[in-house]
Amino acid sequence: MSEFEGIRPYNDAEVPAVLQRLLADQELMRMLAAYRLPKLNRLLPGLSRRVVQAALRREARGVTTVEDLQHRLEPYLDRLIERSTLEVTYSGLDQLSATQPHLFIANHRDIVMDPAFVNYALYHAGHPTPRIAIGDNLLQRPFVSDLMRLNKSFIVHRSLTGRREKLQAYQNLSAYISHSIAGGESVWIAQAEGRAKDGLDETDSAIIKMFCMSRKSEPFDQVIASLNMVPVSISYEWDPCDGMKARELEQRARTGSYVKEPGEDDRSIAMGLTGYKGRVHVAFGTPLPAGMADARAVVAEVDHQVLGNYRLYPSNYLAFEQEEEALPAALADWREGFSALELAQEQQRFSARLDALPEALRPYWLLQYANPVRSRLRVMGEG
Repeated sequence: MSEFEGIRPYNDAEVPAVLQRLLADQELMRMLAAYRLPKLNRLLPGLSRRVVQAALRREARGVTTVEDLQHRLEPYLDRLIERSTLEVTYSGLDQLSATQPHLFIANHRDIVMDPAFVNYALYHAGHPTPRIAIGDNLLQRPFVSDLMRLNKSFIVHRSLTGRREKLQAYQNLSAYISHSIAGGESVWIAQAEGRAKDGLDETDSAIIKMFCMSRKSEPFDQVIASLNMVPVSISYEWDPCDGMKARELEQRARTGSYVKEPGEDDRSIAMGLTGYKGRVHVAFGTPLPAGMADARAVVAEVDHQVLGNYRLYPSNYLAFEQEEEALPAALADWREGFSALELAQEQQRFSARLDALPEALRPYWLLQYANPVRSRLRVMGEG
């Protein structure tokens, strides 16, 4: 596995040393102290860091493998999800083998919580958790890289600029994904580079072609079949980062570009972790059928499943109605699926969130929630 040394997750033998390195990382301790003990940290920052460090040392006792770590972290993830959601549901796992590895290709709305919710669903259904593809742009701090690689994440080199370096990195990534599947490890990867900030979930054909780059001598359909690809659709009733996304969309539309502020990814991660999401649904599709002739056919099938399985909520229908005035007959009766109390509560939440935004950002906020309805109508038209 030496060819994957720069991108692979940490293995069990590396866990104790990496944990000790994390416990000694003062930047990480400062961040955790400010989050966990804000009052004490303001008064006595040194003491608050030592308290957090001692607590983490106790938690880390007996953790010697990646599986140990995931079991130890699971209650914290459960509490985080319970505090930030109204309900989490998932579907389709009963149709998937728990002993066969899959390449989960998913829509992408939140930097950390998308794979976290997939892990949550798989873990609680008794399936092994997957290795997770994460862009190197999110791993600027050493402790972030350590944390992610401890939790079965592998690195996608997105920040390379040279054509030759990019090609080599993608060939290596392609080989690592095939190596993982062949070795019995599932993989999660987003259907496109970056989050779908406008609510339009579309598979990038370059991602599909990348899967085959390391196996050019093999027929395309056989490579795709060997990966056991399963589309996954994750739906959030409310996106904690919707305001930040609206600001980026507005600026791009007005100026033609957008430059992230320092620490913006960190703020997005924090808001995504702790912000209110309402209802969340994770829909696992069915493995791609045999005989996928080319990347275009794979894209069409993945998109059809992701968009067809996407669960629409009142926030989506209300945004569409705000923009389009009326829904087509196929979806006009959407209110019948919700109680009067639910409708009243979500209408109030919808209006409050929209009204809190500057006027210039509102069309771009509405777009994020209305576009999944447009995508559903398109899929219904194709069917």
